[in-house]
Amino acid sequence: MDHSPEEAKTSRSSELYQNARTLAVVLSVIILFFTFVGRIIVVSGPSMENTLHNADAMLVWSLGYKPRQGDVVVLTQRTFQEDSIVKRVIAVGGQSVDIDYTSGLVYVDGAVLHEDYTKEPMRIPAYGEGLNHLTVPEGCIFVMGDNRNHSADSRYPDIGLVDERCVIGKSIMVLFPFSHFTFLRGG
Repeated sequence: MDHSPEEAKTSRSSELYQNARTLAVVLSVIILFFTFVGRIIVVSGPSMENTLHNADAMLVWSLGYKPRQGDVVVLTQRTFQEDSIVKRVIAVGGQSVDIDYTSGLVYVDGAVLHEDYTKEPMRIPAYGEGLNHLTVPEGCIFVMGDNRNHSADSRYPDIGLVDERCVIGKSIMVLFPFSHFTFLRGG
């Protein structure tokens, strides 16, 4: 049974419409996912070595995320820079932080953090000790880089304590380069 040229044209138009509609739905889902659920963010700089390296592409989870101690997070702090910043949550609201540069140890609520993820022993930063004894206010977090000697973090005056509303999300895995692929552990 042959179709008339008009029927064939209508069939092609219908197929084209269905394909365009499917493409629009798929693109909408992708845009919504990367706006509200997760994002891919690229690390810039050495402050999170050896956990993360410059140019690592990470998957960051945003939907319903509340910062927890130990998590690697992506945040914004406009008083420091326009781009996003990647750091580890050392303490959350209500916790106390003490940094002992002599021993190179960080204490949260009086207990030493066991930080096998740090790159090397911590020294006093070039900008001075910064925040080294405080109680984190509710709704804020205290963050540090894993490469403490090359990290501008909550100890640095232009960053300081970070409002939880400035947290974009939790880094859950390194996607690229493939040689760095790993799931990131957190709190």
